[in-house]
Amino acid sequence: MGFTSAESDSEVRSTDQHPWWKEATVYQIYPASFNDSNDDGIGDIPGITQKLDYIQSLGVDVIWVCPMYDSPQVDMGYDISDYEAVYPPYGTVQDMEVLIHEVHSRGMKIILDLVVNHTSDQHAWFKESRSSKTNPKRDWYIWKPAEYDNDGSRKPPNNWRSIFGGSVWEWDELTQEYYLHLFCPEQPDINWENEEARKTIYQSAMISWLDKGVDGFRIDTVNMYSKPVGLPDAPIKDPTAQWQDAGLVYCNGPRMDEYLGEMNSILSRYNAMSVGECPFTPDPARILGYVSEKEARLNMVFQFDSVDVGIGSAHRYMTTPFNYTLADVKSAIRRTQGLIDGTDAWTTSFIENHDQPRSISRFGNDSPQWRSRSGKMLAVLFASLSGTLFVYQGQEIGMINIPKEWPIEEYKDVDTIGYYAEVVRKNPNDTKAHDQTKAALQHLARDHARTPMQWSSQTNAGFTSESATPWMRANTSAQEGINVADETNDHASVLNFWRQMLKLRKTHAEVLIHGIFKLIDDDNPSVFSFIKTSPDTQSKAIVICNFSDKESKLPTIDGLSSSNMLIDNVSEAGTKDQSTLQPWEARLYIST
Repeated sequence: MGFTSAESDSEVRSTDQHPWWKEATVYQIYPASFNDSNDDGIGDIPGITQKLDYIQSLGVDVIWVCPMYDSPQVDMGYDISDYEAVYPPYGTVQDMEVLIHEVHSRGMKIILDLVVNHTSDQHAWFKESRSSKTNPKRDWYIWKPAEYDNDGSRKPPNNWRSIFGGSVWEWDELTQEYYLHLFCPEQPDINWENEEARKTIYQSAMISWLDKGVDGFRIDTVNMYSKPVGLPDAPIKDPTAQWQDAGLVYCNGPRMDEYLGEMNSILSRYNAMSVGECPFTPDPARILGYVSEKEARLNMVFQFDSVDVGIGSAHRYMTTPFNYTLADVKSAIRRTQGLIDGTDAWTTSFIENHDQPRSISRFGNDSPQWRSRSGKMLAVLFASLSGTLFVYQGQEIGMINIPKEWPIEEYKDVDTIGYYAEVVRKNPNDTKAHDQTKAALQHLARDHARTPMQWSSQTNAGFTSESATPWMRANTSAQEGINVADETNDHASVLNFWRQMLKLRKTHAEVLIHGIFKLIDDDNPSVFSFIKTSPDTQSKAIVICNFSDKESKLPTIDGLSSSNMLIDNVSEAGTKDQSTLQPWEARLYIST
């Protein structure tokens, strides 16, 4: 099938029927790992600008740039010390202004990360807050006095476990109180109950960038701002642990709707897009309350049902690789797609981001034999789901996880390092526990998304010069054909397949982007099939994906005809037995 890239030279506009962000495809960029323009081994803002023509050629409409603000980089920029400055190795505010202009000149839009549940402990606000109990900014963060055991030992106010391990409470010697940090000790939580703090956040973190032309925000941990009254203990899930997972306790607090309403009143003045990160929210009714159009809070959220498939229940990494069934994947997607059925809400489609491993390694097969085909299968699946589609850098070329031969020392993420160290500390001589943890990290760690973008097969994958030392080692799969240069010239590459798929998604938006999802052949253990029905036309789409290394029988579904099969990821599709699905085959049928 011949194809061209999507009409990416036409500006992303709202239509009478739909706001601009509904039919957009968003391309996520992790600045440290995308493209290094000055050979210091760290990606940067000018490096992004250099690659805008490539990004445009994919057929995407919006770029999302992960935090590029000034930061001590304890958590790769999610610990912000100044919302109005840029981290110097990434560039300057002027570099950002050039990037915004160049994105807009190509008819695309740009959104930034908004990280306002917490700041860095190096932010001027927190330095003031911790300077004394009487400082005017003391109440901008969450400070509590110690509690004491019967024997007089000091202890934190509750049993919450930090997302990165240990207690959420850090003792401050100077003022003799604890402060709350749901993430690292270097990421103190802002007290959103303080109206002055909220107003200052809105001005510094939002309005200052909207006035520079930014088109919206991906809002980090959007449901953590309002803490539960009294900060009660979490239920004990792990009796062996001192600190307990408390996500279901501290998320979705009583004033969340109020705070999101305030933020939306600013965003709506700019016709800006908002997408919230919504962890620990299994209740669809709560999600609906955030994204219902009439409630005017958020345009959409990321629900984590799909990317949480197979993770450990007590902790993400307390699991084994591939600890899930296809039925788990089906039910996760059915839940998130069902959000728009009969409602005024909107949803998202994604399977990769900076916090997730590579999808081919996790849900496909990253062996040389099947990595390309299973990557294309995942492209068909997620580009056929309703909602705004998000594609993470490298996903479009089929990047895979870090090789298993790499030692744990190659992993750089604070989450990975902290968790592995905790396991070793608790089990110093238990090599089996160490090996199980390594296996889980090799499957699920955030590091897999953070290796440098693979532009070519050169040393360092073309991310930086061959003589430079990248901040994180480039994946050796760049020398195995997984890179932009090789794939650009290969008609059958994952890259060119994604371009084709994104064009089809735009052409058939009424059914692929807006259609109502219905799972079919539920009990099939290896084949994922579903129907999409347009709410406004007679269009129907049928998507069939074989999640297996073996051939599978094509399900019996009304409306399957080779004449309306728009795309297939098996090159000999026209000549093979139509009733048999090849390993990792995906087909998309559309009838109008």
